[in-house]
Amino acid sequence: MHIREASIEEAATVLAAITEFARPASEEDIKERLRGHRVLILVAEINDEMVGVKIGYQLSEDCFYSWLGGVAPAGRRGGVAQALLEAQEEWVVAQGYQQLRVKSRNRFPAMLRLLLRNGYQVEHLEKKEGIEDYRLHFVKQLNDNNSQ
Repeated sequence: MHIREASIEEAATVLAAITEFARPASEEDIKERLRGHRVLILVAEINDEMVGVKIGYQLSEDCFYSWLGGVAPAGRRGGVAQALLEAQEEWVVAQGYQQLRVKSRNRFPAMLRLLLRNGYQVEHLEKKEGIEDYRLHFVKQLNDNNSQ
């Protein structure tokens, strides 16, 4: 597996292959969301096929937000999500951020487990239409004094 920085176009291609997304973010959606922010877009490749993506951007001088990501069916059960999470965290720490934030939904239990396994803590629950769409807000402290 190879993790590398990628373009918005490549990210949109991977997102389109993730079957759980009812309406994957388009290139225009991604451009609009990232406009004006310092960003990191990562893709995971297996045998030169893009199978995973992780997109994030700066929220403040000391906080980075992991906005959107996922793994296509062709890349599942091979540690792709874990590898993307670790690569993003390494980059975020190297840039000097102190905190990483991410949201997920009850409908994505694998993501919830991944975040909890990696030391992210639930900070807030945002209730939505149905319980499967409730959003869980996670935070991870990255400095030495508060990391786990």
